[in-house]
Amino acid sequence: MVAGQLYAVFKRDMLLAFRQRSELLQPLMFFVLVITLFPLGVGPGPLVLQKIGAGVIWVAALLSALLGLERLFRDDFSDGTLEQLMICGCPMSLVVLVKVCGHWLVSILPLLCISPLLALFLNLTVDMYWALLQTLLIGTPLLSFVGGIGVALTVGVRKGNVLLSLLLLPLFVPLLIFATAAVDAAALQLPYNGQLALLASLLLLAIGLAPLATAYALKVSQN
Repeated sequence: MVAGQLYAVFKRDMLLAFRQRSELLQPLMFFVLVITLFPLGVGPGPLVLQKIGAGVIWVAALLSALLGLERLFRDDFSDGTLEQLMICGCPMSLVVLVKVCGHWLVSILPLLCISPLLALFLNLTVDMYWALLQTLLIGTPLLSFVGGIGVALTVGVRKGNVLLSLLLLPLFVPLLIFATAAVDAAALQLPYNGQLALLASLLLLAIGLAPLATAYALKVSQN
């Protein structure tokens, strides 16, 4: 019964996401534009681009994720679906888990798929790109899980996207530091397993705690 309800929530989110194609493409277009315009500001020197490339891609991914996070619970809150989900009998933390995973698939996974082309554009080496891809695969789900808490807290606030950015950006600073440190280590042919282990630990912690915190924040926002 619960599995069927969760599948219905996931299927509904996928259908709505692909019906609203303009909103679906916004994070991807923003991601591409930021990275392609950045070299125009700092110059096309390959060494300069290689040095800052990982940071540019991660900052662009972070801002793109924030751009798409607002709609995670927005439509469900507006049309009353969120209230129905809370009283359907399915654990709200599992509903949050499904919705966050769906958001990552439609909003952030396309960024990872296009990142090889953008890595070449920024003159990243193979070792640097491989380290970057690993940090993105581990770190971007963390963006979604932690971001879900912020969205739940601001879902009932008018123009909550500005407040959401102020809440979340400081929390993502350690993630940005560890991710770029891993790529820098790869550029120097040094091991970066420690940075990946820290990111993985943060992700596991977020998977365990973020759905519960998000579910509680949604209940508070509904009252």
